[in-house]
Amino acid sequence: MFKKTFVLIFLINLIIIRMHAQEKNTTIIQYQPIGIFHTSYTPATGAPRQGILMPETKGTIEIFPQYRSALTTLDLFEYIIVVYHFSEVERWEPTVNPPAASHEHNFGLFSTRSPKRPNPIGLSIVKLEKMENGILFISGVDAFDKTPVLDIKPYLPSVDCVQSIQNELIEIELGHHDEDFIDDSTFFK
Repeated sequence: MFKKTFVLIFLINLIIIRMHAQEKNTTIIQYQPIGIFHTSYTPATGAPRQGILMPETKGTIEIFPQYRSALTTLDLFEYIIVVYHFSEVERWEPTVNPPAASHEHNFGLFSTRSPKRPNPIGLSIVKLEKMENGILFISGVDAFDKTPVLDIKPYLPSVDCVQSIQNELIEIELGHHDEDFIDDSTFFK
């Protein structure tokens, strides 16, 4: 009897421990910036909603010294993808109503490009004008000054550009298709 009770208690404790481990996500993901944006945009001035639609916007990305050797041959590419941290975001929202959209209902966050995300990571395609001493001179900028840069990848049309009628139609509905300067700084607070 004692043996059966012990085994039963052991199994119950094992189940509780496993359930507790599943409830508590112990995975920690940590990134270090590889550089920083330098732009004329701040939360007070706002920034273009999609920089690629405003190719005349200029800025630089300062790559930190320990990562500069990774820039070798990046200047072979005219366009690059910059992954960055929305450092001004204070909270996330599960539903949003994108600015300039012609609809009256909210969309799930993951079907928009709102910066208010659980993991506030941004992605921009920018034109690489030139590189000098670890500084990338870029155009089509849509990031605030001092925004931390997490990664840079080359833009490859063969894999980064997918044609989809369905996506193009919903893009218009969501208001992502307009070319106006939209002050997205209101989304950060």
